[in-house]
Amino acid sequence: MSSGRGASWTFIPTAAVTVFLLNAVVVAEAKNFEDVRCKCICPPYRNITGHIYNRNVTQKDCNCLHVVEPMPVPGHDVEAYCLLCECKYEERSSNTIKVTIIIYLSVVGALLLYMLFLLLVDPLIRKHDTYTQPLHNEEDSEEMRPQVDNSQAKGNTVLERVEGAQQRWKKQVQEQRKTVFDRHKMLS
Repeated sequence: MSSGRGASWTFIPTAAVTVFLLNAVVVAEAKNFEDVRCKCICPPYRNITGHIYNRNVTQKDCNCLHVVEPMPVPGHDVEAYCLLCECKYEERSSNTIKVTIIIYLSVVGALLLYMLFLLLVDPLIRKHDTYTQPLHNEEDSEEMRPQVDNSQAKGNTVLERVEGAQQRWKKQVQEQRKTVFDRHKMLS
């Protein structure tokens, strides 16, 4: 089975995306984006459509007169137009955003590496049960399958405990199927 090979092919595009996103963070840092801005949202006024204006200004200069350039209305309508505009001063921390993205990408990368590790190691560890057969409507299929030793089912490792729980679950499913088949025979 080539599950390890398929996993490596899914990992390669993910690694490329991670490298691309880290490069995007570096390019964004090179452009030196500001962490403060004034955002003015101006609704439609007479025959002028609504518009959103952004500008890097101080908090005291965050008003329509300093942000809206070029002014879309003539001089005598400026005051009426600016009364309709809603201006907000916004701050953000680009360093916090960068750190959060790097942590997120690191966790995703670690999980992908763990998935790759499990896909490669799981076939080597897993014990295949050669006696497992699809359950049929026959009662003798229960007798053909050897019983699991209880001392072996209570293993010390996590994998042995999971396999023991899986075997108990399979046994319960087989008992339920047998009960259903017996009832079906009784009703027929």
